[in-house]
Amino acid sequence: MVSRVAGRLSTELILSSRQYMNACDEYEIDLRGNKIGVIENLGGTENQFDSIDLSENEIVKLEGFPLLPRLKTLTLNNNRISRISKNLEASIPNLETLVLTGNRINNLTDIRNLRGLSKLKRLVVINNGITKIPQYRLHILKQVPQLRMIDFAKMKESDRKLSETMNGDDIDAKMLKDTAAPMEDVQTSPQKPNIAAIKAAIASAQTIEEVQKLEAALQSSS
Repeated sequence: MVSRVAGRLSTELILSSRQYMNACDEYEIDLRGNKIGVIENLGGTENQFDSIDLSENEIVKLEGFPLLPRLKTLTLNNNRISRISKNLEASIPNLETLVLTGNRINNLTDIRNLRGLSKLKRLVVINNGITKIPQYRLHILKQVPQLRMIDFAKMKESDRKLSETMNGDDIDAKMLKDTAAPMEDVQTSPQKPNIAAIKAAIASAQTIEEVQKLEAALQSSS
């Protein structure tokens, strides 16, 4: 039996973990709830997965990926992530969906490091300190303009134009002061308003792909 106490993302853990087709018809590996502190050894997946779920672990920084050109969806709900590495596009160039619900991201500078992921369409940062910024979606959109959906809200052309007027540097400084003490007890279950937002986004989705992504998120939230 593979030990789940050590908190390492080992090749043995990868080989013993559940693998399946998810609701979005993506081949996914389930690495949830293993007390993983560092992303490592994902070369052991041999680039076989469209989706990797690393939720409910203890990861503090988004980094450590080998070249995984097949990966499209990365789910990291309820970790301790406060930093995002630069140059992720060199290792996960085709990532389309990044779910970071319930982490400790407080700084737009880290969000800016996602800009190089040219195919990134959907980002979820619900229950992170960064959402305390007024009009935070517009600030995120300025940093990562290729995004089509932020926290289940579709970004319109009017949002893109308005985002160009946002002053990210000033907001960074103010936000760091306001959230100097990160949330110690991040909620591990979504609140009803979040579920309502997902349902509203499903209702306004314009493609089957968007509906499938949102329905999968709703299923994981229930």
